[in-house]
Order: sequence, then C-alpha cells, then structure tokens
Amino acid sequence: MKITFYGGARAVTGANYLLEYKDPTQKNGVRKVLIECGLSQGCAEFCEERNFEPFIYDPSEISEVFITHAHIDHTGLLPKLVKEGFKGKVYSTPPTREFAEYLLLDSQHLLAREAERKKYEIPYKEDHVWQLMHMWEGLEYEKEHKVGGATVVLHSAGHILGSASIEFRIEGKVFLFSGDLGNTPAPLIGPPTAVTKADYCFIESVYGDRIHEDLKQRRQKLEEVVLSSIKNGGTLVIPAFAMSRTQALLLELKDMFEQHKLGRVPIFLDSPLAIKLTDVYNKYKGYFKPELQEKFATPEKIFDFPLLQKTLQTEQSKAINKVPGPKIIIAGSGMSNGGRILHHEKRYLPDPHSTLLIFGYQAEGTLGRLILDGAKEINIMGEKVSVQARVKAIGGYSAHADQSQLLKWAEPLKGSLKKMYVVQGEIASSQALAEQMQKVHGFETEIPRPGQSVEL
Repeated sequence: MKITFYGGARAVTGANYLLEYKDPTQKNGVRKVLIECGLSQGCAEFCEERNFEPFIYDPSEISEVFITHAHIDHTGLLPKLVKEGFKGKVYSTPPTREFAEYLLLDSQHLLAREAERKKYEIPYKEDHVWQLMHMWEGLEYEKEHKVGGATVVLHSAGHILGSASIEFRIEGKVFLFSGDLGNTPAPLIGPPTAVTKADYCFIESVYGDRIHEDLKQRRQKLEEVVLSSIKNGGTLVIPAFAMSRTQALLLELKDMFEQHKLGRVPIFLDSPLAIKLTDVYNKYKGYFKPELQEKFATPEKIFDFPLLQKTLQTEQSKAINKVPGPKIIIAGSGMSNGGRILHHEKRYLPDPHSTLLIFGYQAEGTLGRLILDGAKEINIMGEKVSVQARVKAIGGYSAHADQSQLLKWAEPLKGSLKKMYVVQGEIASSQALAEQMQKVHGFETEIPRPGQSVEL
C-alpha cells in the first residue's frame, strides 16, 4: 500500500493525495484512489502554474475521488481530472457536492481569464463541471460505505458545513485524513468528531504554529471595528470567503441589528457566489449545530435582515459607490486575489475614514497578505493604490483549528497511531505542529515533500 503527496505537502493549498492498494479487479491489480483534487492558490507563481500543467498520474486509472469539503483548494481541479480522462466516482457529503458546483463554475471563469492572460490552455470548461456533477455522490456522516476494497466512514470535521474527516479501512489498517479541522466553537456547526483509532493519520497544519485569539472576545472585537467604522462615517470593506466566513459574519451583523446597534447603516453583500452559497446553507439546516437547528426551524431565510442588500448584478455593485457612508461592504475574494473586492479596495483604501477588515487566513503571495503585513502602497489591476484606510484583522473567526485544537483532536489516537503525516501548512506551521505532536502525544511524525511516496 502506498500514498503519494502530489499536493498539500509543505503548502496550504492544492491538496492532492494518491492512495494505492491491492485490488485484483483493477488494472495491474492496483486500485488508485485520490483524496482531494485541489487548486493551488496564492503562493509563488510557479505553484499556481501547476493548475495549468497535466496531472503527473493518469486520471483514467483513478477509480474514486474522496473530497473532505468544498473549498476550491480541495476540489478545484476535479473538472480538469474529468477532462483528462477520469471516469470514476466522486464522494463527499451532500452539502459539499452542492457547494462545489457553484464554486467550480466560478473558478472556471477565473481560470479561463488567467489562461488567456498567460496564453495557456484553459484547464477545463463548464461542460466538464456538469459531467463531474453526474459522477458525484453524497455520503452521510457516520455510516460505513463499502467502496472497492475499502470501508469508508465520513466524520464531521467542524470546519464548514458538510466538511468531513475521512476514515479508510483497508486490509486491516485504518487511514485517517483530517481534512481541514474546525475552530471550536464555530458559529454554525458543531465541533469535529473525535476519532479514536487509526494506524496512519494525515493532519492539516494551517495554524499549526499559533493559538487563535480568545473566541469569547471575537464578537466584542468585531463590534468595536464595526461601530468605530460607523462613527468615522467611512466605509467598512470586508474581503470575505464566499463560504462559511460570509455566513458567520452575516449572522453576527444580523444579531447586532436585532440589538439595535447598527442604526440604519446599509450592508451590501456584493458577491454573487456568496449569495448563491448562502441559499444552499438555508437548504441544509440539518447540518447546523442543534441549537441553531431549533432556532431556525421555521422556513425563514436564516441570514436575511432589513439592512442587508444583495447585489447580484454588476450595475447593482457599481451603484454602491453612490451610497454615502457610513456603509458596510462584504465582497470576495477572501484573500483579495480576485473578484469585486478589488474594485472596492481600489476605491476605499486611500480613504483614511474607511476601514479594511481582514477576516480570514491570507496565504503568502496574496494581496490580502501584503496588506495585512503592512504595505503602504499596493498594485490593484495595474494601478498603484495608497493604503490610508485603517487595516484591522480578527483571527478568532478563522474556520481552521489552531495548534491546541489540533492537538486535542489527535489525542484519542494515542495508543493506536503508528505515524502521523503533517500536511496542508506552510513549512513553519507544519514543523511547529509536528514537534508538538511528538512532545505532547509521543507520535512519530513526518512532513512529506511534494511528490514523495511512502509505503504504508
């Protein structure tokens, strides 16, 4: 049995792992299974160019793909896999499948523009997304599913709605892929499920080198930023990921409105993708944590409130500029590396009365990371833009577990784990987590290299 780390090794994005095990029904007696097939995002340019290169393995030889959650760095190359010959099945939870459809169609347009700019072949077309959806099946949490020679169980990862850790039982061994684990308590969903037994674990490490700020204070910090921005009379601009982060933010703003803290300040959700994904959240209330399921048992739209205006059309987006401050704009992308947020940053970053609130992880090489690190002048769409607005960051709303939470999630594996592979993190984060896993739990750990294969 062998696993090869084709993506997500010593990098946060582009997760892609090939698991191979004996199966006499398959070509050469080997069954090939992918876990994740993600897009490389936000790192150095050589990394992003991988998205346009052929797969190192033969997609036609892949029997199944298992997806932990819908974020594009875990799903973004699935249509390309179909384009290049994959004819098997894709498995995830039902919400992940539905979210992914919208995310992949959105990503296709961005990749097509990038391909045109760099004179590359377009990685995939919309037709490949529709083909993929016909090959994609939903699996429920905590049920055993027989797929090929493996028994597969999906456990809640507590990261975003429908996210999963995936347990494979093959030839008497248990392989556990954490997926992205959640920051607990999360606004919408419950904590990750504790898995008590595995021989090998592949654990994410996005925040493996740090501890999040106190979760109890995150609401207070958000209120302080929102209310001070309103007092300044400027515009509060929030680059937000279309999934999870936007919905958590809307719930907080809705609560502030209901407590009469926002006055009549208009709030614009200026992201067609986020608007569509929010509708999917309304469809899958059964995946919310119990207290929210009870609260939103009625057919009401969970995230709507009178101040909120959703701007689907381009002309609606442009009209936001005519609305005087104070106002709040939520737009994608979350790392400021594309989307409508760039137009708003270009307009409002030079304004000292305005505020930019960074609300999530910013990968190395992204515009968001540059601003977060204190750049006073940036380049947006070929123009130099002065950063005069206040720049604030709140880490407590991160959807990723921090080091202490990762250690807690792994603790039940003591006594059974033979080895832990630390993946999906910048090298400093992975090293810090690997060291703590050894020190605290006594696990043997390894940080695999890109392209490395290991026999299990």
